[in-house]
Amino acid sequence: MNTTQIKMLLVWAAGLFLVAACSGMATSNERPDTEAKSFWSYMQNKAYRSHWDLWPGKGEKYKGIEPHGLLLTTYLNGPAIDALKMKRGAMPDGSIIIKENYMPDGKLAAITTMYKVKGYNPDQGDWYWVKYDPKGKVLKEGKPAGCIGCHGAMRGNDFIMTGKLR
Repeated sequence: MNTTQIKMLLVWAAGLFLVAACSGMATSNERPDTEAKSFWSYMQNKAYRSHWDLWPGKGEKYKGIEPHGLLLTTYLNGPAIDALKMKRGAMPDGSIIIKENYMPDGKLAAITTMYKVKGYNPDQGDWYWVKYDPKGKVLKEGKPAGCIGCHGAMRGNDFIMTGKLR
């Protein structure tokens, strides 16, 4: 083998190694499905607490209102934080908002989520909703009337109550 052939073989082997190493990794386009247990796994795998943005200007355990709790921490994935910062008027497909709901003593009571899925529920902003207990037990899922009813008052703000999208 000449030097050129050896270099080509090394490049090919390196590429094969990268494909094998990355085959189990999530891509940036990976999206969770609309099934609560797999959505919980997705949230945990993404380590949202350490890798996603907090709602701008709110920080951790900010003052909230019922039914979510008196203390809240809200996380946004990339598409959601970009839409909020750019005041796009609506969250794009793939946006995820995770709200941790705390008791007055600071104990986590529930985790509520909104996940924008194009075509999921067009009449209600295409939001998929899930409420979990702190250990991931599903309390509500899908199109809960309570979630939609309360957030529906903010239909002109894409069902978002925490801040303005315009």
